[in-house]
This record gives sequence, C-alpha cells and structure tokens, in this order.
Amino acid sequence: MQRERPNRPSRRRLLQGTALAAVPYALLPEWRAGAHVPGPDYPLAEWRPASNANYTAANRPATHPIDRVIIHMTQTTYTKTLLLFESPRKKVSAHYVVRSADGHTSQCVRESDIAWHAGDWDHNTRSIGIEHEGWVHRSVYFTDVMYEASARLTAAICTRYGIPKDRAHIIGHYEVPGTDHTDPGPHWDWTRYIRLVNAV
Repeated sequence: MQRERPNRPSRRRLLQGTALAAVPYALLPEWRAGAHVPGPDYPLAEWRPASNANYTAANRPATHPIDRVIIHMTQTTYTKTLLLFESPRKKVSAHYVVRSADGHTSQCVRESDIAWHAGDWDHNTRSIGIEHEGWVHRSVYFTDVMYEASARLTAAICTRYGIPKDRAHIIGHYEVPGTDHTDPGPHWDWTRYIRLVNAV
C-alpha cells in the first residue's frame, strides 16, 4: 500500500500568500464591501457605543413603534456618563448624550435598539432617550448651546419617526409612570425647548 504524502503547499503558493498578507485591507474591496461600519443615526453625533450588556438589540420601528422622546439629565458629567454606558456592569444606557458646554452630542445606542433609560420597559421600547450633561438643581448647566443642539436632535428624531413635536410626545423622565426621578428638573424650560424643536 502506497503511503500518502502530506498535503504541503508549494513554495510558490506560500510566497503568494505572504504577498497577499502584506497588501493593506483598504486595497481589498471584496473583504470590505460587506463589512458593517458602526456609526451614528444622527449625522451630527459622535459614535460612542454603550456596552451591549446595557441595552436590548431590536429592529425598531418594525418590532416596536417609536412614539416618544424622553429628556433626561445625567446627574454627572458628560465624560462619566459615557464611561457608565460603556461599563457592562451598570445595566443602563441612553441613545444620546448632549454636552452642556458646547452641545457636542454622542450616540451610544442605535435608534433601532432599546436603550435602558426610562426605568419602565414599555417606555423603553417606544422611545428615544436623550441625556443632557448636568444636575437638575444647577442651572449653570442649562446652556443655550445645549438647548439648541438637543432641539435639533429631537426635531430630527421626530421627523424620522413621525412623532408629533409636542409635550405629549416629548416628555421628561419624571413623567414616566412609576419613576422616582425628577429630571430634567425645575430649571428645564419646556416652553423654550418645544419652540426650538418646532423652529428647526
């Protein structure tokens, strides 16, 4: 019985493989064409993904209609909020975070997914959550630029999902049934905010 020779690649094939490995991925369109590059749903936002342990993957609005925007205050700094959302131990997230000083906005959860921000599953499934840097009793955090950036974001969300731009559909965290939260608090100017949302 003849013994089988091991199936070894030829020297030519080894050299071809080495040359291919040296080619930058950017020059390999077949490899990159199907790759999903994460990015924000809102073009003015920076993509800062939350841990996938802190939200529920979904296919909204196909699986759950979106008919609310919920306004929050972080009760901490912008940077610490992003770190909390990135930690798999925290079990909390929101779709967006808006910085007080300059209105810079980060998206942490895709709008199609369910962020854990409202403390009520029904409201989580049907809403987009927007966190704003600051504390409810420190009015210095309620800056013009934060209001304006947030209003542009909320207007874009409302337009995308056909959500009416009114107080029945743009609500505070304190209005979620069963919550013990008070945000966005007494310094949040709802009349101004809804006017800005509708002016976009």
